[in-house]
Amino acid sequence: MAALLLGALLLIVQPQIVPSRPAVISKAEATSQSVQKELLKKTTLKNDFKGNIHFNGSCQQLPQTIIIGVRKGGTRALLEMLSLHPDIAAAESEVHFFDWEDHYGNGLQWYMNQMPFSYSHQITVEKTPAYFTSPKVPKRVYNMNQSMRLLLILRDPSERVLSDYTQVFYNHVQKHKPYPSIEEFLIKDGELNVDYKAINRSLYYFHMQNWLKYFPLDRIHIVDGDKLIKDPFPEIEKVERFLRLSPQINASNFYFNKTKGFYCLRDGGRERCLHESKGRVHPHVDSHLLDKLHEYFHEPNRKFFELVGRTFDWH
Repeated sequence: MAALLLGALLLIVQPQIVPSRPAVISKAEATSQSVQKELLKKTTLKNDFKGNIHFNGSCQQLPQTIIIGVRKGGTRALLEMLSLHPDIAAAESEVHFFDWEDHYGNGLQWYMNQMPFSYSHQITVEKTPAYFTSPKVPKRVYNMNQSMRLLLILRDPSERVLSDYTQVFYNHVQKHKPYPSIEEFLIKDGELNVDYKAINRSLYYFHMQNWLKYFPLDRIHIVDGDKLIKDPFPEIEKVERFLRLSPQINASNFYFNKTKGFYCLRDGGRERCLHESKGRVHPHVDSHLLDKLHEYFHEPNRKFFELVGRTFDWH
């Protein structure tokens, strides 16, 4: 009898089990996850969306950070320097998922398959410089992940035009094909040829407006490409903070190579430099023509400075 009374008493005083509350997810993250699921449904017509898992526990993930540009702004250097950090897993080649229709039509499964294997604590990064100047890309990136952190590296617009020409010029030289002089591209009917694609790519104000329609400025970190060339460590420190990475990269990871004329990397006793195609000498351009370039970019640059709330040491 005593045992029955004790059992009844225990049932009465036993506390009710309250279901645990679900983890709190921000509205932006919840919306992003929902949109991403819808995008998966729409863009994975050829196969089911499955993450590839390695036996060591790593797997392929969609990028959490994208270097969106700008072409000839120093994107390769930025990616190589950022890859010094152990918590970064970088795609080796430019994927062109969001700007090439045939790639975009393959869906997110295909996109993820282009990514490196990484661990859960690592940030997957891809770079495609053409994204910045492609009108359709910002919305597509936003639809995949509204919480994406974007890296944009810029340099003096006039210098970027010259680098743009230089790359295409040397590509033709290697193939033993003739290529017009830079003056033939820059001048048309005695005036600056503003239809030249290389000039359009340097109109940062125009392209940045498109990105800000979808991403707030605090989601886009602008790297000063001119400073990255001259003194890379302070710029990389800023990138680490933006990506919320622990400070792992230090000044000893960089050394100036006098032969090449730019900084190279030192990683765990191993030294490496960028490909020989980087840092090529620009063609000589008449000073009067350069002045025309500087004058043309003056107003767009001023508007860009106002748009992003900072200035750069450009002509």
